[in-house]
Amino acid sequence: MTTPTPVRTVTRRAALAAAGGAVGTAARLGISMLILDAPGAVLAANLVGALMLGVLTARIPASDARVFLGTGLLGGFTTYSAFALDSVELWATSSALAGGYIAASIVGGLLAAWLGLRIGGAFGRRSAS
Repeated sequence: MTTPTPVRTVTRRAALAAAGGAVGTAARLGISMLILDAPGAVLAANLVGALMLGVLTARIPASDARVFLGTGLLGGFTTYSAFALDSVELWATSSALAGGYIAASIVGGLLAAWLGLRIGGAFGRRSAS
């Protein structure tokens, strides 16, 4: 049986995830404002986020830093809900375009995460500081 996580640790990590999420969400909004094509902005954010999450996972062991950066910042930066909404809206216009967008998002995200793991792993794992 595992020992329960102390309330202070849970509270600290929840605050770190929330702070990181605020930064990541603001960054995604900035990208959306710069790239007027909403599906393109969401696709770009999700692919970059998947790549960075792969690097982060390979480089930083489970820690407060990984909660802030991975769960928080990159969790706020990437967005499944916008991807789903964009997919449905594109489907109403063109099922072929929607299918391409969905495939690019899923396959591209998997490839980006794999590449991020490879890039991060090439430099060895860092210790939590």
